[in-house]
Amino acid sequence: MSIPDEHKRYSYADYLTWDDAERMEIIGGEVVDMSPAPSRKHQQILRDLSTAFANFLRDKTCEVFFAPFDVRLAEENKRDDEINNVVQPDLTVVCDETKLDNSGCNGVPDMIAEITSPSSVKQDRWTKYKLYEKTGVKEYWLVDPENQSVEVHILTGEQYQFQGVFTKEDTIAVHVLPGLALDLSQLFM
Repeated sequence: MSIPDEHKRYSYADYLTWDDAERMEIIGGEVVDMSPAPSRKHQQILRDLSTAFANFLRDKTCEVFFAPFDVRLAEENKRDDEINNVVQPDLTVVCDETKLDNSGCNGVPDMIAEITSPSSVKQDRWTKYKLYEKTGVKEYWLVDPENQSVEVHILTGEQYQFQGVFTKEDTIAVHVLPGLALDLSQLFM
């Protein structure tokens, strides 16, 4: 199967049959195309974020992963054909190793960061925001390369609480990883 029919509902079982050359996600059973490829600035920010997280997490129980990395947002013990939310966040932090398998993360990660682009901003700011909030992702960052800012949301109960917008003059403490603080002047050079 090359490109799925946009009017059909899909599951992770369907997703596994698709052409690897096409980067797609499934949200609520609907296919979301992830092209075009990210910009150079997007990739630089992702590289630097991933490096900062990986260096901090060395010798710790949590792990960091960067796209493409499949995150199946489903309750435990769901069959592949019952999972209808599969995303590839730019950065994913998982602190429960039982959620990790050879296919990625099967369950809700502790933190997700999405790096916005003109083609993804609506998806990241609304569709994924609501999905991550609903499924219980504890911390969600929206990284905006254009405005050199990071918007932080922390899950309190069942809703995200807006923590603020941070710019290159700021340092952000990572809520789910006590002790990790990122100097944004190093991210937005």
